Amino acid sequence: MLIHWIWFATRSNLGDHNKAALLSHFSDPEQVYFAAESDFSAISGISCEGLHSLCDKNLSGAQKILDDCLAQKIHILTLQDAAYPDRLKNIPDPPLVLYYKGTLPEFDQEAVIGVVGTRKASAYGLGISKRLGYQIGASGGTVVSGAAFGIDSMAMSGALTAGACVVGVLGCGADVVYPPSSRGLYADLERYGCILTEYPPGTPPFGYNFPRRNRIISGLSCGVLVVEAPKGSGALITARLASDQGRDVFVVPSNIDVDSGAGSNALLRDGAIAVSSGWDVVSEYEFLFPDKVHPGGQKARLQVYPDEVKRVQKTREKTCAKVAEKRVKPQNAVPEKTCIPKKDIDNLENEPYIDLIKREASFTSDEKTIVDLLTEGQVLVDDVIERSGLAAGSVLASLTLLEVKGIVRRLPGRYVTLAGGK
Repeated sequence: MLIHWIWFATRSNLGDHNKAALLSHFSDPEQVYFAAESDFSAISGISCEGLHSLCDKNLSGAQKILDDCLAQKIHILTLQDAAYPDRLKNIPDPPLVLYYKGTLPEFDQEAVIGVVGTRKASAYGLGISKRLGYQIGASGGTVVSGAAFGIDSMAMSGALTAGACVVGVLGCGADVVYPPSSRGLYADLERYGCILTEYPPGTPPFGYNFPRRNRIISGLSCGVLVVEAPKGSGALITARLASDQGRDVFVVPSNIDVDSGAGSNALLRDGAIAVSSGWDVVSEYEFLFPDKVHPGGQKARLQVYPDEVKRVQKTREKTCAKVAEKRVKPQNAVPEKTCIPKKDIDNLENEPYIDLIKREASFTSDEKTIVDLLTEGQVLVDDVIERSGLAAGSVLASLTLLEVKGIVRRLPGRYVTLAGGK
């Protein structure tokens, strides 16, 4: 029953791995609810506090959540429901329950692009975010973002202007507008798109909710676009999660003299795909959704108005709601690269594979594995990842370096080949 899903999702002192193990053993939350304390002995790793939480059979809290959702027209989606996106279900730690307002898109049938970046964006970053959001939407893409001030809200505004579906993933309850000045954006999202969260109604925007929220943004997406992000930005956490989940990571190059883009440029160094338009992003998925995506709106020059820039600056100065801005460092924070080996990438021309033998000594082991795979001809990036046995992030980084060296070239439809091949 739905009430048991909510009860189970709200059990405290249980990690995602604990809940996954419980679901695997008991099949569904209703069986977990009716299990006796002794039945949980078969599940390893449950703390005393977690066991106490499982033995609390009071359903009043879950019933209140159901009542609040009914009163506020908030829909509920569980992991077992047919409408639950497979793309999200396949991440290591999918949310058990989702709450949403508006119209839930068919995520698995759409080219969903996560767009993220800093709240403390420059005027340039705001303008680019709004433009690319529009271009992605005009090209048939669905924009998913965090609905925060700065890059997120500008990308959503641009996509809404294009008449596209837009999804805001929150780090609070679906009935909580954060920041309060975004009430107009929330209304547009509810009317023309969707507001989505794993947190029950009334949940405040606690700082530790946002890193967890980011895994949903990347999990729903085919790829994640980082527009502008300084070092330590939460957008970098989303990029890392996207890479871990096998998603593409796209980055808009930033001015190297501006701190707000230092994290973005570091992603490019580590293998992200550089883009300058919305179609650069959406075209990567043309082969998956040929009847839905198309070049559109790429010449659009949406204007960021002075009052929009001032609102972002004002919010930055006031630190809008301190409870949400307070950063809690996640356990798996984005590691900073401390040493990058020197690469011989200057003045190299495309060479046929027969000439690669003499250059194999300069390849890393990952690069050699990838080059060997590409001797067969064109290969999908996803197939390179699967067949190489390497981490997705390592494959994307190596492909970028091989492309810079002139050894690999990208083809439409997310195919890659040796530069001398077809």
